[in-house]
Amino acid sequence: MSERDPTSDKPSADIVMLGRCPMCKKRATLDYRPFCSKRCADLDLAKWIGGSYAIPAEETDLSEADMIDPSAEH
Repeated sequence: MSERDPTSDKPSADIVMLGRCPMCKKRATLDYRPFCSKRCADLDLAKWIGGSYAIPAEETDLSEADMIDPSAEH
C-alpha cells in the first residue's frame, strides 16, 4: 500500500488520521493508535506510571478557613 493516493496531491486519509508515533516517530497503526506498536505504547505507559509526565507544582500552606471559604477575607 502506498502512502499517497495516485489521484490526489494529498496524503491518503488513513495516514493523515493515524499520524506518527509520539515515541519513535514511525507511522502509527490502527491496533495501537497513536503508537506504532505495543512496545511504544508500553514505554509511554511506563513514563506515566513513573511520573515522567508530571507537571511540577508549588506547595502552598492553606489555613482551614481558606479551605472552607476561599473568598473570605481575614
